[in-house]
Parts: sequence; structure tokens; C-alpha cells
Amino acid sequence: MIKGYVIGKSVQGASHKHVDKECQDNNKFLILDDGTCIMAVADGHGSDSCPYSKTGSQTAVNVFCKVLNEYRDNFLEHTDQLMTFLNREGDTKVAQTICNEWKNRILRIHRMLKRDFPVDENGEKDEKAVLRQYGTTLIGLMICDEFLFAFQIGDGDIVHVDDNSVEPLIQGEHILGIETHSLSRDKAWEKAFTVVRRIDTIQYLCAFMLSTDGFANSYPTAEAFQNACGEYYQMLKEHGPEAIQANLDDWLDETSRLGCGDDITWLCTLLEESEEDKDDINVGDE
Repeated sequence: MIKGYVIGKSVQGASHKHVDKECQDNNKFLILDDGTCIMAVADGHGSDSCPYSKTGSQTAVNVFCKVLNEYRDNFLEHTDQLMTFLNREGDTKVAQTICNEWKNRILRIHRMLKRDFPVDENGEKDEKAVLRQYGTTLIGLMICDEFLFAFQIGDGDIVHVDDNSVEPLIQGEHILGIETHSLSRDKAWEKAFTVVRRIDTIQYLCAFMLSTDGFANSYPTAEAFQNACGEYYQMLKEHGPEAIQANLDDWLDETSRLGCGDDITWLCTLLEESEEDKDDINVGDE
């Protein structure tokens, strides 16, 4: 099953360093006692109209990990029911829960920090205007023994990599220009994309990689991006996670500098057949 680690990093984009603009990306992961892995990355918009998007992206990854962890706890003894629930309700009820939790947390943070509340045309506090100041994307992945669940609002990539291919788990929308879907928008959950896939349909050994759009946009073509994912996978197999993690800062910095100049977040975990699984197969073959 899961190798038991996640490696990754969020780095400040090269163009942001020139203007002393902090990294707007964030990432988070959990590895639960039963081996379930929950990963999330988020890309704060960073525009003048979104001055607090770093906080927005940090809140987004925290919320995704919390919500999926709670669903896992609620269905702990009934994983098949959880898979059915996420397959049926992932882009509706689950997406609504994530979006509502993010918005509630952002409003609490805004009030706690005593930041100004814009007012609407009726003189009422404009919560929507507040939320826009924290705008961010969100992509997340939960992998357990029986299935995986992928979630996406906005741009970024979730890819499955093995010895034969690099395939996206979610075919994201390609929006003209720099506009992207955002957690800060009204009814943001309606723009959520989700995928549920049984683990027994995925071959061992393989990796799952999450990245903000600064990673893919730093390569000239989709093929070059896929080749980069494949190279990371091969290095992970050959040199191990510690070596990759130790070099990630330099590699991602260089990718941003030679590419689009944006912030980059990259997270990866390995799906590998456990020794226990191997023993079960050997016993069955006798």
C-alpha cells in the first residue's frame, strides 16, 4: 500500500523574489494510523485584489485535510460505504462542506485580526468582498487501501505516474487568460471536480503527484511537463525520498527561474505493494 511518506515543497517563484512578494502557495499532508494518506496543495491568487491569499491557501489545505479525515473517521468500519458516498456526493455535499468550512474560517480570521469590513450598496457588511481578498485554488487527494478520492477547484494538476505512463486523475478545465476558479467565489462548490477510483485498478509500483499551476506552466508543452513528472518518479525509485526531498528547493527554484517565474508547490507519495500483501499473494499461489 502507501510507502508511508509524502515528500514535497512550496517555493517562492522567481518573479516574486524580484519584487519581494511572499509565496502564496501552501501544502499539507496527513498519514493516518491505518495508512490512509491525505494530501492537499493550494495556490493563492496573489493579485492586488487578493492581498491575503497566502492565508486563504493555508486555510484551504487545512480544511481539506480536516474534512477528509473526519469522513474517514465516520466511515472507519465501512470503507465501501465511504467510497460509494464520495463517488455520489464528492462534487456536491463534500464540495459544499469544504467550501463552507473554508469561508467560515476565513471570516473568523478576518474578524479576529480586526481587518476592515467592506460594505455593500445597502451599507451592510460585504462578506463576499472579504472572501475575495483571500482567494485561492485547492486540489486534494485521499488514498486508502481500497480506493482514492481526488478533488479540485481551480487550476493545478493531480497525476498518476508509473513505469508506462503519466496520466491526470482529473481533466481540469482550461480557462483562457489567467482566470481560474476560486474557493472565494459564490457557490464555488459548483466548480468542483472529483474522481473516485478503486485501488485494485491501479498497478503497483506508482506515484501520485499534486502540483500548483506554476509547475506545469514552467514547461513549454504538456509533453515536457509529463516528462518531468516521469523523471521525478524514476529518481524517487532510484535514489529514495530523502535524496529527492533534500534537493527539491534547488530543483523547484530552478524550474521557476527557467519557466514561468510563479510560485511552485509539488507533493508526491508512492503506492507500493507492502510485504504483507506480497506474503498474501505467495500463500495464495502455493
